[in-house]
Amino acid sequence: MKIQCQQCKKVYEIPEDRIRKHGNHVRFPCPSCKGSIEVNLGAPEAPAAGQQQPEAAQAAQQDMPTGDTLKKRILRTVSDLPPMPQVAQKARQLTTDENSSFQDLAKIIETDQAIAARVLKLSNSSYYGQMGKVTSIQHASVVLGMKTLNELLTLACAGSLLGRELQGYGLSSGDLWQHSLATAGCARTIASKKKPELADDAFSAGLIHDCGKLILDKYVAERKDQFESHLAVGNKSFLAAENEVLGFDHARIASEVCEKWQIPRHITRAIECHHNPSSAGHNDLAFIVHAADAIALMSGIGAGFDGMMYQIDQKVMEALELGSDEVSMFMADAAEFVEKTSSAF
Repeated sequence: MKIQCQQCKKVYEIPEDRIRKHGNHVRFPCPSCKGSIEVNLGAPEAPAAGQQQPEAAQAAQQDMPTGDTLKKRILRTVSDLPPMPQVAQKARQLTTDENSSFQDLAKIIETDQAIAARVLKLSNSSYYGQMGKVTSIQHASVVLGMKTLNELLTLACAGSLLGRELQGYGLSSGDLWQHSLATAGCARTIASKKKPELADDAFSAGLIHDCGKLILDKYVAERKDQFESHLAVGNKSFLAAENEVLGFDHARIASEVCEKWQIPRHITRAIECHHNPSSAGHNDLAFIVHAADAIALMSGIGAGFDGMMYQIDQKVMEALELGSDEVSMFMADAAEFVEKTSSAF
C-alpha cells in the first residue's frame, strides 16, 4: 500500500501485511523530513470462535517472565542453537596463528559438508572473481588466501542461521540475512576507509550483530499484543518496545550469547552497543557497526517496517568524519554487495 507523508508529500510503498505485524495504528518518523507519518488500518478483525479474546491474551502475556528471569531462561537454551560461531571461531584462530597453514583451515571447513559446499559455491561466484575455477577447499585456500577464505566461511555459516522467517519481528525468510549482509559489507567498507585495522572485525561484527533477533523472535511473537500496545503510543521504535516488554533488547541478549560462543570481547561489545554507540565510550568498532547498521536500515535492505525509524548517531558521524555524500556511497556499495553475494547462495 502507498503511504504519503503529510509534511513533505513523499510517498512510500509498504506492504499492508508488514504494517499489520506492528499493529493496526502505527506512527513513525518520515525518513525524508522527519515529520510524523501515521497509518490507521482500522480495528482488528473479531477473533473467531474458540480464539482467545484480546483482553485475555494480554492478561496471559502479562504473566510471562521478563527481565533477568527471562534472560536466564534464554541463556540456558543457547546450547540448542546451531554451532556456527564455534566453527567460524576455530577458523578465525587459525588465520591469526603464524604456525597454521592453508591445509589446517581447509580441514576445519571440510568437517561440515554443507558448509564446505556453500564455501565452494561462494568461491566460484562472480563477486570473488573465480567463476568455475575453484575445485576444492584446498584449492580455494591457495587461490583466495586465508583471510578471504575465512570470510567465505563466516558467510556460509551465517547463511544457515540468518535465513529463516522471524514472525515476531515481521521479517520474511531471507530479510535478516540480507540486512546482515548489507551491514557486514558496509561495516567493512567504512572501516577500510576510516580504520583499516578494524576491517575484518567490522565485517564479522556486522554479520552477526542482529543474531539476538533469532533468539528473541519466539518470545516477541508470544507477546504480540503487548508489543502492539507499546508501539501504538508515540513514535516508539521496536527496540524501545523490547526493553519495555521484555526487560532487555536484542542487542543485549546477542552480546551475552556471543560471549558464550567465545566471540572476542571487543566484537561482542560492539554488537551490544550497535543501537546505542555512546554507551561504549569512544569505541571505533561500535561506531562503525552502528553506522553500517543504520545505513543498511535506511536503505531498506531486509529491514522490516521498523527500519525506517533509525538514523546515524550524530556523535558517530563526527567521530568517523562521515559526510552525506559518503553515506550515499556506502549505501550503494552495500546494495551491490548484497546483490552479488545473495546470487551466489
